[in-house]
Amino acid sequence: MSRYFSKRHESLIPYVPGEQPQNRRFLKLNTNESPYPVSEKAMEYVSTNLRPLQLYSDPECVIIRSGIAELYGLHPDQIIAGNGSDEILNFLFMAFCDEERPAVFPDITYGFYPVFAQLNHIPYTEIPLQDDFSICISDYIGINKNIFIANPNAPTGMVISLEDIKTIALSNPHNIVVIDEAYVDFGAESAVGLVNECDNLVVVQTFSKSRSMAGARLGFAVGSRELIADMNTLRYSTNPYNVNSYSMILGAGVLTDEDYTRSNCNETIRTREYTVRELENLGFTVLDSKANFIFAASDEIEGGVLYERLKDEGVLVRHFTKPRISNYNRITIGTMEQMDELLSKIKMIIGR
Repeated sequence: MSRYFSKRHESLIPYVPGEQPQNRRFLKLNTNESPYPVSEKAMEYVSTNLRPLQLYSDPECVIIRSGIAELYGLHPDQIIAGNGSDEILNFLFMAFCDEERPAVFPDITYGFYPVFAQLNHIPYTEIPLQDDFSICISDYIGINKNIFIANPNAPTGMVISLEDIKTIALSNPHNIVVIDEAYVDFGAESAVGLVNECDNLVVVQTFSKSRSMAGARLGFAVGSRELIADMNTLRYSTNPYNVNSYSMILGAGVLTDEDYTRSNCNETIRTREYTVRELENLGFTVLDSKANFIFAASDEIEGGVLYERLKDEGVLVRHFTKPRISNYNRITIGTMEQMDELLSKIKMIIGR
């Protein structure tokens, strides 16, 4: 680092995104992107509704907030839009966490949570997952801290129930409970319907996964009007034009074609179940995922070795070095043809 870098951040360990190689063509199964393009109907919507790009984008994000509100039966004032769900998560740490209200989240979960806590100088606790990588609900009951839970969790893909979410929220009435639903559309139940029952609950979603917009960077959060107003205070204090016009209109267009989104999700679920069966037939342990990825390990080959061998063969998966999960690899679910290519490479590597 340079001698000008603030000492406030000298111990910050940044988030490490998945590889985005430029010098070689890979089968990319490492960053949970959708293998399906944005629908033609959505692209046509953009062509007829895009705001002139010489003008600033709408700071109130009316068109996308209205579309989300209609989809979930909420008021637009209960919704905030962001430059990806990561920006929304950062607003949540900034708005509601401090020395008196620390953060808590699982020890194995989305890697940005500790980064946002460190960036904003917020004390935080990581609660270990159970031996089977599930979340122990009692660990979060009445703990009087701001709680962040990815559901489905990443990188495990495992879920907790709506009943458990409600129990956690009601038992911590003086703190917020954030449910990060980046992968909810691939087989889990959304907690959006609980926000009117639990005024401390915030549900975060993204257009990156099920809606094929990872490159457009669009996310949102749903909660009470008061919580959303608090988050907007931070948004207007950092970047009121945080969602660009193209992404906003594209997102609105995507919402007009929910049948296409549901069809892609159903195909991803079908392909996931097929891939799990095939890997289990090869002796792999695969966790019970409700996401567009799976978390798999083999007794025949160490996780890091398999990751490197697959990379040599032109296939990228995601490997994590934390000791407890170092034997696992997170594998994005692509098309059926892509998963067959992955399986063929794995069989070759392990001598099957």
